[in-house]
Amino acid sequence: MNARLPAPRRSAIVSGPPAAPPRARLGRKLSLVLETYVALPLFALVLVAALWTTAFHFIDKEQRDARQAARDDTRELVDTYEAQMARSLAGIDQTLKLLKYAVEQDGASGALATLRRQSLLPPSVLFTVAVANRDGLVVASNPPARPLDVSRVTYFLVHRAADGGVPYVSQTLTDRTKAEPHLHFTRRINDASGRFAGVAIVEVDPGYFTSAYEHGREGERGLLGLVGADGVVRALRVGEQTSWGQRIDLARLPDGQVSLAPTIPDGLTRFLGVRRLHGYGLIAIVGLDADEQMAGFARQRSAWLAGAGIGTAVLLLVVTLVSAWSWQVARSRRRERRAQETYAAASEASVDAFFVLRTVWAADGTVADFAIEATNSRAEEMAGLPKEAMRGMLLCEMLPSYRRNGIFDAAAKVALEGGVDQAEWHAQAYPMRGRWLHRQVVPVEGGVVAIVRDITERKQAEERIVHMAHHDDLTGLPNRTLLRLRLEQNIAQAAHKGWSLALVFVDLDGFKLINDGLGHNAGDELLKVVGKRMRACLRRGDTLARFGGDEFVLLLPGVGAKAQSLAPLLEKLRQAVHAPVQVAGQSVQVSCSMGVVMYPRDGLDANTLLMNADAAMYRAKDGGRNNYQFYAREMNASGEENLILLDGLRQSLEATLAGAPGGGLSLCYQPKVDLKTGRVFGVEALLRWHHPEHGPVSPQRFIGLAEESGMIVELGEWALRTACRQNQAWRAAGLPPITVSVNVSPRQFEERKLVARVAAALRDSGLPPDALELEVTESLIMRDLAQSVAKMRDLEAMGVSLSIDDFGTGYSSLSALKSFPISRLKIDKSFVSELAANPDDQAIAMAVISLGHKLHLRVIAEGVETEEQCAFLRANDCDEMQGYLFSRPVPPARIAELLATAQQFVPAEVAA
Repeated sequence: MNARLPAPRRSAIVSGPPAAPPRARLGRKLSLVLETYVALPLFALVLVAALWTTAFHFIDKEQRDARQAARDDTRELVDTYEAQMARSLAGIDQTLKLLKYAVEQDGASGALATLRRQSLLPPSVLFTVAVANRDGLVVASNPPARPLDVSRVTYFLVHRAADGGVPYVSQTLTDRTKAEPHLHFTRRINDASGRFAGVAIVEVDPGYFTSAYEHGREGERGLLGLVGADGVVRALRVGEQTSWGQRIDLARLPDGQVSLAPTIPDGLTRFLGVRRLHGYGLIAIVGLDADEQMAGFARQRSAWLAGAGIGTAVLLLVVTLVSAWSWQVARSRRRERRAQETYAAASEASVDAFFVLRTVWAADGTVADFAIEATNSRAEEMAGLPKEAMRGMLLCEMLPSYRRNGIFDAAAKVALEGGVDQAEWHAQAYPMRGRWLHRQVVPVEGGVVAIVRDITERKQAEERIVHMAHHDDLTGLPNRTLLRLRLEQNIAQAAHKGWSLALVFVDLDGFKLINDGLGHNAGDELLKVVGKRMRACLRRGDTLARFGGDEFVLLLPGVGAKAQSLAPLLEKLRQAVHAPVQVAGQSVQVSCSMGVVMYPRDGLDANTLLMNADAAMYRAKDGGRNNYQFYAREMNASGEENLILLDGLRQSLEATLAGAPGGGLSLCYQPKVDLKTGRVFGVEALLRWHHPEHGPVSPQRFIGLAEESGMIVELGEWALRTACRQNQAWRAAGLPPITVSVNVSPRQFEERKLVARVAAALRDSGLPPDALELEVTESLIMRDLAQSVAKMRDLEAMGVSLSIDDFGTGYSSLSALKSFPISRLKIDKSFVSELAANPDDQAIAMAVISLGHKLHLRVIAEGVETEEQCAFLRANDCDEMQGYLFSRPVPPARIAELLATAQQFVPAEVAA
């Protein structure tokens, strides 16, 4: 979309807006309040407040009126009930008085008959009239009833005790003659001398006093009843339920007033009116249920609230809609105003250069040029001209090169067709010459706006990232990713031009020994030096890449078709790598094994060439290392053979562990001899494998495969357990006790459970710990010195002895050696093989023997095969030896024979 160009601002943009004066701030606030979207909601809030205030006022008034009406109704009902009860009680008392008089005149037996003849007795359906003599026996009653003794009843005891001159009203109770409850109204009867002569009794059903209950007046949950002066209810009716006997706190029932409170027997809140019935010790109570009395008010209150709620909702809806519309209008006005203000401020503060260009049209309707109308400060810096000078200039007059490099054409296309143009270019014009720029051209009304940014730093950062992604951090050489890219590019180029290229896979021999013995820092330094040496041997167009670890790959394009033409270069590389290197204060040497492939002879794609070069490199390692091999097709068969061999080893291990006969794995034992006594003091357990198809397999072939695959851990544990059981079997057979030595591989030694597995093997076999020796290499210990020493000390604490195997081939320091908890050093057979004639090997052997004795260690030489070697070792105080000179590795039965016959080694010079 096209946008209207804002008018250029000439005023400078300062770092922050100046503080507005108080009057200006007040004016802005007043103008904000006068906005419709603010004023209308405020006015609506006032209307809502007035609406709800009015509603609550009328609700409160109607509530007061409803409560007053309920109080008035309660007062009227209690007045009526009081009058009714007064008449009923007066009639009952009149009957009592007549009965008393008749008894005093005619005696108890004739009194009732006299009153009956005169029709002065109340109806017998509602009332029972009776006379009790001074002994408490009911002597007459109407209607007639069985004799009854009331001498222990409360009313009888009260009248006998004193003549109060007033009737007594009992609590509601039952007696032997009537199962249903009733009230007893009684008066004292005196004889002619004024002494107690008995009691006149009128019995009344309690429902008689609540029969005036009407649902039309009291409602469904109203209350009507009589309460005694003692606070005990004599009769109480709520709805259709009549009850008695409850106790009421009379102090909370003020006479003659109407109160609103929870009441018995159900705890409902009622308007309660109370009247005392003087002369009878009774209180009349009337209650109207509050919810029933206020039901009309509740309906009216709901109507008021619903009306106020609906009015509020309608008002808020209207106000919301109008305010939202007003807010959108005001927002659009502010956005338009701020856009104009922000454009000037943003363009000045931006790191981008802004050029507002007005289109200059040609007569044929094409774009002839662009006139500069406005710019910002950053545009001044990029153009090298002040804004005043640029205003009105034609773009192509200021920068003529823009017609040639396509920038003008791109801007003209945006002005004609719309859309957005973005591009990067390398500036050639002063003052931005040599820098990378990015432009974005957008259409506006009457022209275009060009936004230009300096992206030089971003480009440099991208180049650094690309370099890091394609180069090795340690050596700075191309990494595997860049090698593959270059290899694919060179293959495509060679295929197009009919050229040949060579690929050399280089692996350092002995690097792991240095890396483990001297530490990773020393290994890293060695890789840097070797990388520099190899790079110095190559041409400018060749590529040397670090493939990973201690592996390098050389890409040699444009070489001859004959592979032998590379021999001088390969020999030069071999010699450069093999030259001594000073690392970590020591002079070390490594060699390299190289595998060479040629394109297109040995492969047509990158994967095939790399795979075949790797196979050739492994053939060089198998050939004794420190040499190079050209790829031949049969080399891939070696890898397949290793896989088949590894699978066979796995099957043999599983069969052996399962106890299957002829599993293929077994242990042979080579005796160890004391050079001073000639006595066999121990044996070394050596692993042997008989392949079911290929027969015996050399340990040099399958041990390395087992180590690489991790199978060595299971193999080593089986060998340890088997050797422990065999040694214990020899002991159980009564043979002289000896120690058995078991080799521990690097993978096995690094297992966290090594100590626990050794303890389990000893425990399960019953072999004493001092009859077991574990042999470890010094390079293995130096991988993690602290952890290795800690593990060795755990084994030593268990009673197991330790020896260092192949001593002299690693890079352990003397300071580290003295901290090892070991008991024996073993001179590697590489130093023993030429011991009779090689002065260097003799010097090393003598140094190891002397060092061991200084550290209070025994020294054993392995691989002793000749009398000359033995004589030299004896002459230089070597303690022990093992080798073919005394015995090859033999089965367990042969060891038993040697021990049973106490066969000893007798050197030739001693025998002579």
